[in-house]
Amino acid sequence: MIGFLSRSLGWSTKVTVFTILLASIFSSISTFVLSNASIMLGIITVFFFISFGVISDTIGLSAAAAKEYPFHAMASKRIVGAKESVHICKNAEVFSSFFNDVVGDICGIVSGSASAAVVLQLSLMAGQNEDSIYHLIMAIIFTSIVAGLTVGGKALCKEIAIRGSTKIIFILGKTIYLLETKLSIQVFSSDKK
Repeated sequence: MIGFLSRSLGWSTKVTVFTILLASIFSSISTFVLSNASIMLGIITVFFFISFGVISDTIGLSAAAAKEYPFHAMASKRIVGAKESVHICKNAEVFSSFFNDVVGDICGIVSGSASAAVVLQLSLMAGQNEDSIYHLIMAIIFTSIVAGLTVGGKALCKEIAIRGSTKIIFILGKTIYLLETKLSIQVFSSDKK
């Protein structure tokens, strides 16, 4: 029991620190893009973060739903990405937590703050201030659209993630293989493979 708590505390500490770093990167990108951007670029930025969050949630759910055995068969045939896919399945809780809780939630938060910036730009462009009824209506409409697309996108991708988990995890496994072999970006520590 103590070992489990110690591992959980270690993992949650790593996730917290990594989330702070990743959130600051995403937020910096969003702030930089939106600081002097047109409304169209602002809207594109919001929809980029919505899409990125939905894709991330799809990968996270796929990691939780995928089974190891197809990848063991592929790995025995030395198919590229199969060994990495087995590792993902064996560590499904870590991958699911990372993609759903870290990346997916950060994208939701950043898309929300970016949408607030877009609404403010729309209000100022219309010659309205933040206290006007126009600003309030635009905020309600834009926030509702962002929420609807986020929830609707995640609902659509849940079935895709569950039914296509093997394909999705295999694509992720191949991607990790390419990152490690072609770009020398170490995703997994060598002792865990």
